[in-house]
Amino acid sequence: MNDCLFCKIINGDIPSAKVYEDQHSYAFLDIKPINAGHTLLVPKKHFANLYEMPDDVLANLTPTIKKLAIAIKKSVGADGINIGMNNDSAAGQLVFHAHIHIMPRFKNDGHEHWHGKPYQDGEIDNVAQKIKANL
Repeated sequence: MNDCLFCKIINGDIPSAKVYEDQHSYAFLDIKPINAGHTLLVPKKHFANLYEMPDDVLANLTPTIKKLAIAIKKSVGADGINIGMNNDSAAGQLVFHAHIHIMPRFKNDGHEHWHGKPYQDGEIDNVAQKIKANL
């Protein structure tokens, strides 16, 4: 895509702090990190989000997620790692080239996890049935 920020980074048209590259993927440090070491892993081919990404591309990214998570945790001395992927604007996606966040976490870093809310009576079964129907 000609106007895609991440495609431009992959092609070298925009500089990045690259930490990893192979035939399928490119990983670089996020310029607005949750914590130092926050890395974005992107497929080299352009897909807007998870829904558009073919299964084989996703399968090629999975071992790289693990490899990067281990390296990041060790490199920055993190207490843990969050893996995240925002799909669609409502979920916080800002750049519409599929990307996976690998975020180092520290016990007292001040970032909170989302707050869950319990299902109402009978709602959990209804939602489960809807999901099953769409598989």
